[in-house]
Amino acid sequence: MDIQEITQNVEKESLLLRQIMAEMGKVVVGQRNLLERMLIGLLCDGHLLLEGLPGLAKTTAVKTLAATIQTTFQRIQFTPDLLPADILGTQVYRPDTGSFEIKKGPIFHNIILADEINRAPAKVQSALLEAMQERQVTIGGTTFQLDNPFLVLATQNPIEQEGTYPLPEAQVDRFMLKVVVDYPSRLEERVIMDRMTGAELPQVRPVVEPANLLYARQVVGQIYVDDKIKEWSDYTMRIGDG
Repeated sequence: MDIQEITQNVEKESLLLRQIMAEMGKVVVGQRNLLERMLIGLLCDGHLLLEGLPGLAKTTAVKTLAATIQTTFQRIQFTPDLLPADILGTQVYRPDTGSFEIKKGPIFHNIILADEINRAPAKVQSALLEAMQERQVTIGGTTFQLDNPFLVLATQNPIEQEGTYPLPEAQVDRFMLKVVVDYPSRLEERVIMDRMTGAELPQVRPVVEPANLLYARQVVGQIYVDDKIKEWSDYTMRIGDG
């Protein structure tokens, strides 16, 4: 496939992004940086960590993104008393059959909102490691493959907030990007006020099917990157580490 054909495919699939952005713009005011990086994670099959103070539309943005895709969505509220089994699932004994039955947890959906992930202790956060890295879950010795696409969008409050736990390094490594969400501008706050006090709240419709999304990911993988750019990227990473 030559560069011209790849360019045409990219331009064609960019319509998908414009449709998603248009729908999300009905609910989320401003936050362009956040929305763009959520789409990057969606196209690159990478999980995202969204950090910001409460009330900055982190949860709303994730729910709105999920609503634009014809797929399954699950919100998991992380709290200090949450258990790993509450996320992954567990074995349930059935007296009538004398056997154990596996009850799957909320992780078995396409898009997961891990809300306030750093309000749960490390052992609960670690329950996501296998799912995020290998796209599978093991319950009682049985391994289940997760459906594709599978994307975790986790929100967290700044670590200075009361009742938060720092994410283990292994957990942080599972996220492709960390996005810091800031306050909206004064003009954006006025738009939010007008929109939320209106007679009818905006509604988002699904505009993308999973098959379209998976094909768009293939197109992203076809984009040509010259070796000089790859070498420059590797050099800057080593400089940053040093």
